[in-house]
Amino acid sequence: MKKISIDPITRLEGHGRIDIFLNDAGEVENAYMVIPELRGFEKFCVGRPVEEMPRITPRICGVCPVAHHMASAKACDAVYNVEIPPLGKKLRELCYAGYYFEDHNLHFYALGGPDFVVGPTAPAAERNILGVINKVGLDIGKEVIKHRSYGQRIVEIFGGKPIHGVGAIPGGVSKGLSKEEIDELKMMADSCLEFAKFTIKIFHDIVLGNKDYVDMILSDPWKMDTYYMGMVDENNHVNFYDGDVRVVDTKGKEFCKFKPHEYLDHIAEHVEPWSYLKFPYLKKVGWKGIVTGQDSGVYRVAPLARLNASDGMATPLAQEEYEKMYETLGGKPAHNTLAFHWARVIEALYAAEMLVELSNDPDIGGDDYRVIPTETPTEGVGIDEACRGTLIHHYKTDENGILTDVNLIVATVQNNAAICKSIADAARSVITKGKKIDEGTLNIVEMAFRAYDPCYACGTHALPGEMPLTLNIKDKDGNLLQTISRK
Repeated sequence: MKKISIDPITRLEGHGRIDIFLNDAGEVENAYMVIPELRGFEKFCVGRPVEEMPRITPRICGVCPVAHHMASAKACDAVYNVEIPPLGKKLRELCYAGYYFEDHNLHFYALGGPDFVVGPTAPAAERNILGVINKVGLDIGKEVIKHRSYGQRIVEIFGGKPIHGVGAIPGGVSKGLSKEEIDELKMMADSCLEFAKFTIKIFHDIVLGNKDYVDMILSDPWKMDTYYMGMVDENNHVNFYDGDVRVVDTKGKEFCKFKPHEYLDHIAEHVEPWSYLKFPYLKKVGWKGIVTGQDSGVYRVAPLARLNASDGMATPLAQEEYEKMYETLGGKPAHNTLAFHWARVIEALYAAEMLVELSNDPDIGGDDYRVIPTETPTEGVGIDEACRGTLIHHYKTDENGILTDVNLIVATVQNNAAICKSIADAARSVITKGKKIDEGTLNIVEMAFRAYDPCYACGTHALPGEMPLTLNIKDKDGNLLQTISRK
């Protein structure tokens, strides 16, 4: 059996490789997403005061720190059994919309977009943000940079700095907004909305306007019937920050809906020896392996999953685009893996609409944004929707608020089985007997994981144990003197 490794994989957060195994006939036997790194966040948080968690957990990732910050703050609210004031919730949501807008644009223009804007088999040196700017024009590139900076500035106003900001605290937020900050937020929100509409147009012109891309999106190798999970409000509309978690089956029928503290009734986790990522699955369906369909407990999260699990969007422009997407894809639920990109730009539009709505809220400049917790801390669960999908933080403490147990189920981990299956399907579609396997071919395989925008820096902190390590000691001339290994 022959093995082809893509190591390292590119345009993602974190580290990983893809191992593709070919049988004697030259056909793909299987393919695996292998995550070799291990980080110990769940372990080294134990023993710390729970109120430190919203400051610690954003360090899990520099791309999605706001998602961990908010899930952690919500878990702390639950630990102290405190209901935050309406203004505190609005301020958290305002920050969250800024994070969403910035992060989704990062992925579309810099990580996933080059495959569509420049081309999946274009030279590797061109499949990047510079290649995108060269294709769409320098002026548009400047707008991308400007509006990503607006998203980061919104986070900075809320949390003190654009990366690893820490504005949310147990019971609410740490500060309100000044008039000058509100005026700045309104200006940025209006500009972000116009840019979001422009990005939708680019997607229609470049991606949907290319028949080859549309055929690829609709083709069988890029379809996968799964369950879908996402957070919804009281109207079953997509909500990033708060609500119930809803799961629909492969036909779009509601399978379950649960509160954050009920997640263990619905989600279980499987472990494989070849990856430091776990494999969550729906407990009431069961783990049947890395297979899909109605009888498999594998489910998906992230933008397309959120839209599939919902009954619509809560803002008018995003709802209009939501309807166009499902009309084009043949109805709900859409099982087209590459449609995650379309759902992502729809969500960026929704985030921009929310920025405009919240920055113009007449109460946004008030000062009733925090309640001081008074109850004895115990246990709490916080769930929000990270850009990459449903994110769960679960904390247990003693009576002094010292953490005794921490469980994090990260969005990328919840997509782990589906990503592995998508990679295998993509590999089988482009690697066949007698066909030359070049860099462009392997990039098409990589496109399977990029659709999910995975963050493996976030995902690899679940299993206890030691990370394998090999240390090579050489002299000044490069001669190997000694090798020390830890298995």
